[in-house]
Amino acid sequence: MSEEKENIKQQEENLNTEDSGNETSSDSIKTEEDIKVNADKNTDSSEEKSSLKESKDTEVNEDSSTEDISTSDKTADSNEEVSVEASQDINNTNESARFILGKKIGMTSIYSEDGQQFPATVIEAGPCYVSQVKTDENDGYNAVQIGYVFDKKANKPKTNHFKKNDCEPMRFSREYRTEKNDEFKLGEKIDINIFSQAEFVSVTGTSKGKGFAGVMKRHGFGGGRASHGKNSVMRKPGSVGAGADPSRIWKGKKMPGRYGGDQVTVKNLEVIKIDIENNLLFIKGAVPGSNNNLVSITF
Repeated sequence: MSEEKENIKQQEENLNTEDSGNETSSDSIKTEEDIKVNADKNTDSSEEKSSLKESKDTEVNEDSSTEDISTSDKTADSNEEVSVEASQDINNTNESARFILGKKIGMTSIYSEDGQQFPATVIEAGPCYVSQVKTDENDGYNAVQIGYVFDKKANKPKTNHFKKNDCEPMRFSREYRTEKNDEFKLGEKIDINIFSQAEFVSVTGTSKGKGFAGVMKRHGFGGGRASHGKNSVMRKPGSVGAGADPSRIWKGKKMPGRYGGDQVTVKNLEVIKIDIENNLLFIKGAVPGSNNNLVSITF
């Protein structure tokens, strides 16, 4: 009896082990299937993400290309507008206007195509506006007055003068004689378009002030002798005239005095280059005056 019971127990244990093995195998099969399903899902999700990224990249590229095209179109349109405005300004220039006011910027070097170097003065010329037209009937002569740089702190006399001519007050104003003042209108703009390259102009400005100077610096005297018993005469002017007759200094005698600060005109200066966008004139050679000084250009 005991042997039969033991056999029955062994059979039950075998059955239990078989059931547990089947369960573990089924669990392992399930886990393998789950892993496969998850891997498939991951691959699908990665493929979807990559496709989304590619679509986004294509959209970004398309947007950037469209933006580039739009910006290029805008720049082309702006260049066309600038060229059209420049052509219109050139067509609207007054041929009788042969004068302008400007500001001396400084000096630079301009190189030609052959490699030659030319010293050039940079002048910011204009824009100027006609502030008054004088006629022979009202004023006794024909002339045109132009203004340069708007003046926000103008006093009442200047404000009323420009207001009478329907113009805003300007800081600088100059008058030029003309033969045909009928071609000028109040408020008319005069800019750098009146000039052409390789044209010769005259520039008027105020020279630099040097203060009180002696005759050697002011008039180019040679000075006295430095040897043979001469003492303290190396930079003196020497004799200034006779004594008893005429008992005075002749008018116009070259003597020490204040040097510089005079109105000087330099003629026949060549226009090397013109910058219409920045209102700049490049004139060959030197121009009287210091930087940022007012100059008048005529031709």
